[in-house]
Amino acid sequence: MAENEALDGRFEECAEKGDIDGALALLRGNPEYFEKKLAAKDIGEALKKATSDRLVLSYIDFAAFGARPLPKSLDTLGVLMRIVPGRLVLAKVWGLGEVKRIDHFHNRITVDFKTKRGHQYAYEVAVDSLSFPGDDHILVVQRTDPARVEAMLKDHPGEFVKAVLASYGEMPLVKLEKIAVENGFVKQTAWRSFWERARAELKQNKWADIPEKKMDHIVLRKSAEEYGDGWLTAFSHETEPARILAGAREFAAAGKFKSAGEDVREKIAGRLVFAITAARKTDDALYARLANLIVELGLSRPPAEEMLEYLWARHRYIKAAAALPAREVGALVRFLARDEASREKLYAALPEFCFAAVSEIVSQFSAEAKCREAVAALMKTPKAPATLVTLLVGKYEQFRDWKELPPLVVLLTHAIVLGEGRQGGETLRMQNMVRRLFADVKWLGKMFDFLSANEKAMIFERFQASIAWDPSTHHAIVVRMTKLVPELEAHLVKAERKRDVARTTSFRSYAMKKAEYLKLINKDMPENVRRIEFAKGFGDLSENAEYQYAKDEQRQLMQKQAVMQADLEAVKPSEFADAPLDEVGPGVMVVVSTAAGEKTFTILGEWDNDPERGILSSKTKVAGNMLGKKVSESFMLPAADGSESEATIVGIKPLSAEIREWMKTPEGMNI
Repeated sequence: MAENEALDGRFEECAEKGDIDGALALLRGNPEYFEKKLAAKDIGEALKKATSDRLVLSYIDFAAFGARPLPKSLDTLGVLMRIVPGRLVLAKVWGLGEVKRIDHFHNRITVDFKTKRGHQYAYEVAVDSLSFPGDDHILVVQRTDPARVEAMLKDHPGEFVKAVLASYGEMPLVKLEKIAVENGFVKQTAWRSFWERARAELKQNKWADIPEKKMDHIVLRKSAEEYGDGWLTAFSHETEPARILAGAREFAAAGKFKSAGEDVREKIAGRLVFAITAARKTDDALYARLANLIVELGLSRPPAEEMLEYLWARHRYIKAAAALPAREVGALVRFLARDEASREKLYAALPEFCFAAVSEIVSQFSAEAKCREAVAALMKTPKAPATLVTLLVGKYEQFRDWKELPPLVVLLTHAIVLGEGRQGGETLRMQNMVRRLFADVKWLGKMFDFLSANEKAMIFERFQASIAWDPSTHHAIVVRMTKLVPELEAHLVKAERKRDVARTTSFRSYAMKKAEYLKLINKDMPENVRRIEFAKGFGDLSENAEYQYAKDEQRQLMQKQAVMQADLEAVKPSEFADAPLDEVGPGVMVVVSTAAGEKTFTILGEWDNDPERGILSSKTKVAGNMLGKKVSESFMLPAADGSESEATIVGIKPLSAEIREWMKTPEGMNI
């Protein structure tokens, strides 16, 4: 009882003397007592007596003593009391900043961040959003001692990683990369080489557990790993196959396995057998990694033949190669290619392999006649594998001495075909690589240097005829080719100039195009962004197929969005009222006489098309050949098989009621 009365007296004394820090210390140390003894509102009033600082008074008011539990009010006030001008704070979105001003009248805090000056927080948001980094936080060190950070980045990248982990806690590699790049420590283009140096240092000094997958956390150890009895005991109880693989690899890389006793080697072998058994039929890529390590360490179980038989069965080796990082595919190829018969199986499977595997197979066995013959045979087929086409044209100088290959003009024709149309999966990645090659003046110049004059003209004409490339890219490459080889200008195809027609379409088609555009920007593009973020977890970005596919898809979506937006701005919806009937144009029905009899076509705007109703877009070849024609004039009518026959305009009529009904905006849509 006397002790409680002493607390009461000390609290009142602090309030009377203006010792708010002492009063808060008593409240935090004895919250249950004061919560029972005094009403929370009374506590707030008592604290106000302990200070005349208007800023602190505004903080006490915001802490809302009496409106929420005492511990919550105390926590809120504690956070706010730490926010004073000049204090360094950390925000999830903006990073490190300095408190510049506090407006106690409007309850607002102004913080200067590196990329966001004068950013304002309401008290409520500040309490939830801001934290207070210590002096050793990497962002604080970057601000107070930039030379130290620069030295770490240059000479001790592993120490930098340790500092980041100490500042932020354990994290996956994707988050580490994001922190390093977004805060200006490392440029995105230099991240890969930086991480390789950091990883080597961390492994050498054994200060961290580095996982195989990017989404698994990098764990900072309290002390360096010495691979003693403690490590062996922990390793012997490990049940996660990927961590078993990582641990055994590090042990072997440190040179410990060769010098280890038989009992230690047996324990490691036992864990590897456990891991590869667990990976069987669940993760073919992990199985392949474990198999490679088991063979490298010279272990006898499981037998190499048994592991090979598993990978060969059901094309598991194909799936494993596609899922492995590119730097590990070569080891898988070497493991599979045990003898001549095995290599022949690899050659036969070239069309099914991913690009990294194709590159490794061709590179490792290019001296073998059967490898060259297999590659040449595939390149002589009408539809050569996209991976081989990309490899051979991209690195043609390495293969130009292969007598088995078809001429370069054939390879380039395959590449032009690959660049056409819409592709998906691995082929989409190859298509984008080929398109980038054709856009590269240096590469294009080398290819032309290898061609004869006739072959240059042949490739130029074939590329001109490839209308399935993006129009702007296609035009730029055609121009680039004529600049590299001016003689090609004689082979330019001059397009027949058609009668200019206003860019219009029906309200129906405009509404449908707008709905497609809204789906693109509201659904397709956000989903692609989520796929990109998810794909970052599958390995090194430069060797991550899923990430590359998603980024290629993003480029296509952005290009599509730009084209659709421009079209929606240029094309105007129209009812085609009062369309002139003296000549063929959008908004009329045309009766034509052919050898098979009379036909009626309805010509509308450029997005209108309904073959069953005879509705033609003004952009179709059929409509284009009729535009501007008058009654009794003839034109060439294209057929489905590509042939053309002469037809005559015999009548031009206004649109029917049925067509006008079809042209209306569909119910539920708007423009």
